[in-house]
Amino acid sequence: MSAPILDETERHEAPLTLEEPAPKVLSFWDQSAFWANLGVSLVAFTGAYTVLAPNTEYAPQISIAAGILAMIVGTVLGGVMLGLAAVPGAQTGKPAMVLLRGLFGAKLSYLPTVLNIAQLIGWGTFELIVIGNAAEELFDGGPHWLYVVVAGVLTTVLTIWPLGSVRMLRRFVTVGVVIALIWFYIQFLHKGLPDLTTNPGPKGAGPFGVDWSLFWIATDAALAVSISWVPVAADYTRHSRSTGAAFGAASGAYAITQIVAYILGLFALALATGDGGQYTPFLQVSLGAVFFFVFVLREADQSFANVYSTAVSIQNLTPRIDRRVLSIGLGALITVLALQLKMENYFGFLGLIGSVFVPLLGVLVADFFLRAKGNWNTAPDAPSRWGMIVAWLVGLSVYQLINPGDAGVWTDFWVNIQERLHFTKQPWMSASLLSFLAAVLVAWIVGRVATARKSA
Repeated sequence: MSAPILDETERHEAPLTLEEPAPKVLSFWDQSAFWANLGVSLVAFTGAYTVLAPNTEYAPQISIAAGILAMIVGTVLGGVMLGLAAVPGAQTGKPAMVLLRGLFGAKLSYLPTVLNIAQLIGWGTFELIVIGNAAEELFDGGPHWLYVVVAGVLTTVLTIWPLGSVRMLRRFVTVGVVIALIWFYIQFLHKGLPDLTTNPGPKGAGPFGVDWSLFWIATDAALAVSISWVPVAADYTRHSRSTGAAFGAASGAYAITQIVAYILGLFALALATGDGGQYTPFLQVSLGAVFFFVFVLREADQSFANVYSTAVSIQNLTPRIDRRVLSIGLGALITVLALQLKMENYFGFLGLIGSVFVPLLGVLVADFFLRAKGNWNTAPDAPSRWGMIVAWLVGLSVYQLINPGDAGVWTDFWVNIQERLHFTKQPWMSASLLSFLAAVLVAWIVGRVATARKSA
């Protein structure tokens, strides 16, 4: 039986199952546009408040200046981590969760795969909620459910042709986003540069008296947004034409636009009066509604990336299932969830993501770059590597001891561990950096011991 004849579009699209090879069709500029658009998110605008108030549900606790510094540090570090996560996909042509077969073994890779599926469904749901809320403010009311459903349908359509969607972002969407960013910066600065030494927002109060013990918590909050893309980076960079293009686009384009979006969100927060919604400052400037519509429409690429990567992650569990079937089902699922849930406990969600995937990346970096030199066994029968699981859990524990977050019973458990160990966090401690380094160190030691045993 002869092979089916594929048209040009099909040859340059993502494979439908894991058994098909990944075409290497994405250039540096294709990937830069993709990551740059992911960096300019409505979540970044609303997340600015999370960075300023890293340890409370109410008033900001650090100034705009400290918030900007925390955002820059966290985002740059997160961008580098994202770039490192992008490299294995470009080198091997494998999606992210399949790569973890080489790190943990085929069966043990199911654990991070399930966690990744859960966090991606959560992010996809959050994105639809954000789109619905933003559209409601943009159009001054209207049926919230309709905005969510339209966003869910658009998300699902984009996932059917993922590589075509990435190229479309470069050709049409990125230019509009850049123009909108420039426009809002001009308009906000025309109203006057906010006082960088004060806490912004309608509930903000107090001078520069920043509690710097919260600085690294704020940095971790900014970094967690970047880290949320780490476990999916290879899903896209496996289609990169080169390793350098994958690393440069993921680390550079994303970090730059994320910082730009965060600072713009801070300026908007500083201009907020307490009347209206969280996006009111954007809508009050000249032509604000027109350019804000660009942001709302573009936000669908966030939910698209989450849904597509969820489908690819599920394929690590069931390799032969068609990703299009999965995408349609997942698009419907997150739409239903977005209609039922609200945007609450955002910081707690970010903290859990960081505590899981920052140390996971540390283990990956130590084993892929330092030990295996890119030579991993990602076969369906790859042997289990419990030592790497131990390294991951050590890193996760370090993160939680420093920053247990705000996640109910989970947080209570780690606070109790802190008390039993008589552990007190110091202001210089970054949960992300220290957990990453701990995971790297333990994974490197485990790898060296395993290699020595094989050589003996």
